[in-house]
Amino acid sequence: MDNKQQTQTADSGRQLLRHTLATLAYRARKPLTGAPAGFAEFSACEKARTPGQILAHLGDLLEWMLTLVKGKQEWHDSPPLTWEQGVARFYAALQSLDDYLATNAALAETPERLFQGPIADAFTHVGQLSLLRRVAGAPVRGENYHKADIVVGRVGVGQAAPRREFD
Repeated sequence: MDNKQQTQTADSGRQLLRHTLATLAYRARKPLTGAPAGFAEFSACEKARTPGQILAHLGDLLEWMLTLVKGKQEWHDSPPLTWEQGVARFYAALQSLDDYLATNAALAETPERLFQGPIADAFTHVGQLSLLRRVAGAPVRGENYHKADIVVGRVGVGQAAPRREFD
């Protein structure tokens, strides 16, 4: 593979990572927004994490991913914050990651390994939060995510309105 092909491959991997982060931000919006009072402490069973603990773990995953791309690998087990603070931390971590990926700075980890590790884990936990919202009596509406208006770089709480929801 010549240098031009390597650059194109690296650029496409970086763009896919950025699109993946935008997708994560979009999909997380539903379970993170409009959660009822007390949802952060909701317990589905004795050994399950609470939504607040899951949200803290999501922040840890995204902050860990940023250390991975920078070649540092630092992990922290953060305690839960208030729901609003945890949501703000989640979106700030997504923004920091996207900002880094938007530069030409080298990636110390491959896009594939980033996807199989912290990104896939983050999607799993967003799904858990959606399920816990339903179990707690505050379900979020389903959606045809294939039709969603997801844009690279849009990784904050301000997401496009759903195009096709269903119950």
